Amino acid sequence: MSDRPRLVGINHVALEVGDVDAALEFYGRLFTIGEVERHGSAAFVELGDQFIALMQGRSQPPDTTRHFGLVVDDKEATRRALEAAGVEILPGRFLDFLDPWGNRVQVVQYDQIRFAKTHEVLEEMGLEP
Repeated sequence: MSDRPRLVGINHVALEVGDVDAALEFYGRLFTIGEVERHGSAAFVELGDQFIALMQGRSQPPDTTRHFGLVVDDKEATRRALEAAGVEILPGRFLDFLDPWGNRVQVVQYDQIRFAKTHEVLEEMGLEP
């Protein structure tokens, strides 16, 4: 037994955005988003049993290879939503796009990922166990 802690998951990702309200509107046009909790210049968006923190104040240039992955129940529906919103899908084998503040997002479908959620978490999220 190691005396070092074991990494077991990611609780959240914090994204810097220029305007939190505009970011909520942007992501809300693309996805059905969960509960949103506001604290000052930040919004915490529920993603099943995790969350994304939208933090006001982006200062770096757009991401190139640095990205985070969002898991969806329907990747092709996401592609259609991106196209309908006029969001450029980046070239490559993945479904990647930049949000208006330069955060690179990669979209993956739940049944094509490496991890699995427990039956209880899937039920809570309204997904088929």
